[in-house]
Amino acid sequence: MPERIAEVTAFLAEVLAPRAPLTVIVEGGDHGAAAAFAARLAAAFPPSARAWSVDAVLGLTGPAGGAFDSALNVLEPAADQVIVYLRSGPRGRLGDGEGERRAQVVIDHHDPQWPVIRHVHPRLADPEQWYLTESRAFFGARAAGWDTKFGDDFPAYRKAVEAAGLAPGDLALDVGCGTGRALPDLSAAVAPTGRVIGFDITPDMLARARAAGRDDCATLALADARRLPIADAAADVVFAAGLVHHLPDPGAGLAELARVTRPGGRLIIFHPSGRAALAARHGRTVRPDEPLNETPLRRLLATAGWALFRYEDPADHFLAGATRA
Repeated sequence: MPERIAEVTAFLAEVLAPRAPLTVIVEGGDHGAAAAFAARLAAAFPPSARAWSVDAVLGLTGPAGGAFDSALNVLEPAADQVIVYLRSGPRGRLGDGEGERRAQVVIDHHDPQWPVIRHVHPRLADPEQWYLTESRAFFGARAAGWDTKFGDDFPAYRKAVEAAGLAPGDLALDVGCGTGRALPDLSAAVAPTGRVIGFDITPDMLARARAAGRDDCATLALADARRLPIADAAADVVFAAGLVHHLPDPGAGLAELARVTRPGGRLIIFHPSGRAALAARHGRTVRPDEPLNETPLRRLLATAGWALFRYEDPADHFLAGATRA
């Protein structure tokens, strides 16, 4: 476990040290988490890079559960300042997501022994430097218990597949298939002559899909959703569950999904809980500028070559359907 902390802090030190002098502010997390992480991060910098400081900022939740104001509310953005935000669920988070919105680095810190980088501002580091490694660290650690934890989601997946309007003989791609929960229903919808391919970036997720026998109904392949090993205009339907909001550049990801889809083909973006409910689970509210809000999503889809035809976001699911122009 400590090796994961060392990997994350060493990477941050590598990308931040050349920018000295610099102040790095660590915010969020459960009580004491920011101070502990700030200390680990400061220790990761070489002695030659001491022309700057790493500080912990008072979070919103104290040891007795009382609310405190955050110093982020009074800090002014500055070119020589980087905010690192620790996500850790409802505790220690700004209720409207302001702390995370202002941060240049966001780290999943639900397990302090297994921190995972979830966002780095492009001016600090290209996604190619961190996206694959960190995505696999995030999902790989969760793969074994995924179906057990989210076993109640299968009926919602079935309804989402029905919304895709698949026909026998179609080629369906499940991009970001995880443990393959949609694969049996996708396969049944394109039978007997169609084909389903499930792509995922995380080997452990695909291993769980195979262990569950879901490779019997679909081809499974390790692939990055941003660079799919599929010919142009090959797919009839792309199913993307819990994918788009994890991509470092959702617009570029939607463009890649458009590239592999034939004109008139369809895209289903899905999550088995509504976005407000999902945000509340993590102690925040949905912000107007998030890419899966209807207006930003419609704009992103249109730019990528899609036309939005369906948008649903009740408490029990999120589903957006689009047609390839």
